[in-house]
Amino acid sequence: MEADHVRPAARAVRPSPREPILTSTAPAPHAGETPLAHVVFIAASAAMGGFLFGYDSAVINGAVTGIQQHFAVGPGETAQTVAAALLGSAVGAAVAGWLADRFGRIRIMQLAAVLFAISGVGSMFPPSIEVLAAWRVVGGIAIGMASVIAPAYIAEVSPAAYRGRLGSFQQLAIVLGISISQLANYALNQAAGGDSSGQLAGIQAWRWMLGVEAIPALVYGLMSLAIPESPRYLVASGREAKARRVLTEVEGPAADLDARISEIRSVLETEHRSRPRDLLGGRFGLLAIVWIGIGASVFQQFVGINVIFYYSSLLWQSVGINESNSLLISLSTSIINIIGTVIAMSLVDRVGRKPLALAGSAGMTVALAVASWAFSYRTGTGDTASIPNAQGAVALVAAHFFVLCFAFSWGVVVWVLLGEMFPNRIRALALGVAAAAQWLANWAITVSFPSLSDWNLSATYAVYAGFALLSIPFVAFCIRETRGRTLESMG
Repeated sequence: MEADHVRPAARAVRPSPREPILTSTAPAPHAGETPLAHVVFIAASAAMGGFLFGYDSAVINGAVTGIQQHFAVGPGETAQTVAAALLGSAVGAAVAGWLADRFGRIRIMQLAAVLFAISGVGSMFPPSIEVLAAWRVVGGIAIGMASVIAPAYIAEVSPAAYRGRLGSFQQLAIVLGISISQLANYALNQAAGGDSSGQLAGIQAWRWMLGVEAIPALVYGLMSLAIPESPRYLVASGREAKARRVLTEVEGPAADLDARISEIRSVLETEHRSRPRDLLGGRFGLLAIVWIGIGASVFQQFVGINVIFYYSSLLWQSVGINESNSLLISLSTSIINIIGTVIAMSLVDRVGRKPLALAGSAGMTVALAVASWAFSYRTGTGDTASIPNAQGAVALVAAHFFVLCFAFSWGVVVWVLLGEMFPNRIRALALGVAAAAQWLANWAITVSFPSLSDWNLSATYAVYAGFALLSIPFVAFCIRETRGRTLESMG
């Protein structure tokens, strides 16, 4: 999604006189003032897509019990419905870079906002489980678009000195979206008498959980109208005067605009139309850097993080905790997620990407191994499932520690890296492929967990611990540090 690699795409979409000019309505800095506050506003606005990403992804956690009861479906159908959004996300991620290269970053944000809104309303009143799954796919397409657009756009508008922290806004927005969805789920569950199938204003609580998403979707759409188009995309589409105005907004009036425009233009002049075959090469089909991006995306999911956010309600119920308390635990883990993300935001530009990822991998390995041990004491199934108090307490602590370790490391680092690590000429396509791989890995974990947990919950967590352990040598030998480097230098 980097505009530095979209010159040919921009040729195809040169603006006509009727094309609307997208400008920022937030106050730009005056001469001598720092633009940081303005850049923060721009990054936060773009990251609203991440908020909806987190909200839409996790809100199903509180609704699954009500969905199972309303449609009389078992774990298999439930898993397929939950995971349906992830297939849509893979599609959305795969096409987002191509669309953004041709129509601009802002317009794709607006498209995602519309898809989020109609998915929320449609999911609120599905006549069947199949229709609900279809609306989840629509929401998933929006999630996939947001997962690509926000980190790349933020990377494009951010000064190099702040890019890591501003790129972290995406993950902060995601975890805030997760937390707000869990808070909303718990509040609606309590208002309905502790039952997600209970009635609120004549409508079941689980329906409200899914439908409320339309509100932040509207906010996202409005905020996308208040931020400027990417300066790299503007240069690529022949609007250098406007690109200069945007660069002044985000880098300050003291910036050497001639040098920045020349730098972007020189990269564009050496590039050609990005095509899928540009990703090919090397010993295993794709370029090595593309495989590294795919590997980082897959490892981020194969540690099982989204089991906590999609299934924690069912997870804790499977060891004997009631629905209301399981939703309260889900809320507490989402708060830990926010804390860890804030820690990462404060460290990612100081410590670097690799050290955070290595520390997180080590912590996740320990936490998942301890959780696996604790879950080995589970007895019974379904409503008769239970776990001894001591092991239950250990499992809760381990789960929270796991979320903390993920949040201060892989949760932030992967999204920052994906916005930075690829060469300019292939960044949009490579980022889309890596994001699509992430969603497919997410789908695999999501669709398999209910059956695996019924088979052996302890062994399932042991597998996740194994992937966390394997991520350590992957980071050590495959990931290149990107801290402090300009996007144009990622050759």
